[in-house]
Amino acid sequence: MAITMTQAAAERVRTFLHNRGKGVGLRLGVKTTGCSGLAYVLEFVDELNEDDQVFEHDDLKIIVDGKSLVYIDGTELDFAKEGLNEGFKFNNPNVNGECGCGESFTV
Repeated sequence: MAITMTQAAAERVRTFLHNRGKGVGLRLGVKTTGCSGLAYVLEFVDELNEDDQVFEHDDLKIIVDGKSLVYIDGTELDFAKEGLNEGFKFNNPNVNGECGCGESFTV
């Protein structure tokens, strides 16, 4: 499978990278935290690591470490504005449950 992103997410990432002035791409990963066990992590990447998997969308790179890929393979990254709130959304087919606050998930 792969990691993909919507056009809205791609435009937002492209804007962030442009404003930052440097970066290879965007890292999507997971960390252990929260009531359900796992939370998503987004960060800019300046250098690739040895175990990184790179997925491309147009001219953008989504970088995922090997340990995180197990939990997020097949995920689509989206960006949405809802009223005064805006942010990235993760459409992850592996999720079995989420905590009530929406900050963490379990597979």
